[in-house]
Amino acid sequence: MDIKKASKYNIVEIESLYNDLNDYLDSHINYPGWKKGVYPVKETAIKGIQEGNLYVIRDGNHIVGTVILRHEQELGYSKANWNINLDYEDILVIYTFAVHPTYLKKGIGKRLMDFIIQYSKEINIKAIRLDVYEKNKPAIKLYKKYGFDYIDTIDLGYSEYGLDKFELYQKLL
Repeated sequence: MDIKKASKYNIVEIESLYNDLNDYLDSHINYPGWKKGVYPVKETAIKGIQEGNLYVIRDGNHIVGTVILRHEQELGYSKANWNINLDYEDILVIYTFAVHPTYLKKGIGKRLMDFIIQYSKEINIKAIRLDVYEKNKPAIKLYKKYGFDYIDTIDLGYSEYGLDKFELYQKLL
């Protein structure tokens, strides 16, 4: 399976992946708390492609997963004690870690995590950070398996969507 930066030619397929995933989450346990038409949406993909930080994983000709890797953190991250002072260029933050529902539990998340860690090392990143909805137990389990340390639980301002608390994690490299 191939992981590469997404291009503008991938927008329709990525939007379809987001919609398929949100439909799936709507009819199953919605661990991340995502909502169709709210997040992630087509504009999420467009912004990630414009910024050059949206990556896709393919199975043959089909995009089966995505992740956005940014140096910028959510404003709420400043509320936490990260135990290390780093400049933005030394940090990568994981956003929109998504796997198509047909490919759940098939190792796509692990492949994306392996890529994120390897890529971070290649560009001399000192820490990978992320936030995860506190009830997203499958994602939390994956992050802990990959050596991410719990930092804090904070409010990122998404309570209007029923998402009150997010756990912050960090992996030092």
